[in-house]
Amino acid sequence: MVARVNDKYLSLKELQAALPYGLSKKDSATFANDYIEQWIKKNVVLQRAENNLTDNQKDVTQQLEDYRASLIIFAYERELIRQKLDTTVSNAEIEKYYQENAANFELRSNIIRLKYLKLPLKTPNVDKARKWFLSSNKDDKNKLEQFANLYAVNFLLDDSNWLLLDDVIKEIPMGNYSNSDFSSNRRLLELDDKEYHYLVAITGFMVKDSNAPLSFEKDNIRNIILNKRKIRLIEQMQQDAYNDAMNENNIERPNAGK
Repeated sequence: MVARVNDKYLSLKELQAALPYGLSKKDSATFANDYIEQWIKKNVVLQRAENNLTDNQKDVTQQLEDYRASLIIFAYERELIRQKLDTTVSNAEIEKYYQENAANFELRSNIIRLKYLKLPLKTPNVDKARKWFLSSNKDDKNKLEQFANLYAVNFLLDDSNWLLLDDVIKEIPMGNYSNSDFSSNRRLLELDDKEYHYLVAITGFMVKDSNAPLSFEKDNIRNIILNKRKIRLIEQMQQDAYNDAMNENNIERPNAGK
């Protein structure tokens, strides 16, 4: 026996079962002391509740049965989804959903498309990197990628994806870059801070409250479609279970009007 509250006992076996694996001797002792104190507090409060509630108030049979039923149904639905849900969502389905619901995809923040290099200030051959960075030649692109992998602290050379401007500004000191900057052709930036040199090429900008582009919402739409499939799968299972029970005369209900 490790601890006691009235006629309830905490055994050493229970305490050892609760102990996380791999703790040091000191941490194990700290955990054990905390666990024992929490066990004592819980049981003294439980004892007080037992003494101060009526038998009717303490009857939680129905709540336990409801909770058990909910857990079992949830486990069955989860297994049904695991076995039966079609998780393949085509680009055509995503585009169709976007076209039919475009008004629902309004940007909550400014977004931007860009490529960039973040280089330590003393990086060699930055002039060459700048030339490759501005080039559309395939060989130059390959040279730039090799250079980035060798020297860059961080980089993005694929500008096909939209990013949140707020996230970009955390990585690149672009100040209050705005749509007016983009519209006035301020799209190539070369910046320095105390540690790094930045080469930035901005290829797209969209403002808050405008309709988000499909590419920005693609993952979100895929999740929406999958969630709708989950709901339909569960609803169909519920209807099938109901129909089967009706066909097998396993359901009885009071007659209407009686």
